[in-house]
Amino acid sequence: MAFDPTDFNSWLILVCAIGVLMLSVAILAGLRLVFKATDAASRAVVGDLVFFSAIGLLILIAMLSDSAIVLDAALLASLVGILATIALARIITRGRR
Repeated sequence: MAFDPTDFNSWLILVCAIGVLMLSVAILAGLRLVFKATDAASRAVVGDLVFFSAIGLLILIAMLSDSAIVLDAALLASLVGILATIALARIITRGRR
């Protein structure tokens, strides 16, 4: 399939491919930083980066494959991820506000 600059789908595939590449690099860099982090707070932040980058990958895959189920799974995972982030922040700060 050749790239046609006048076709919207060609642009969508190109932009999604670039997004997949960028998010993959972010995930790999984040996984590297998880092992090099010295304290729990740094690991938590980098873990959130990896988690939400993976959700971004799921959303891009859903866009490319026209899959509503994958998009629903990504949205549900993002809701659970936000709750986990809040809970982890409370644990790290020992409940202080």
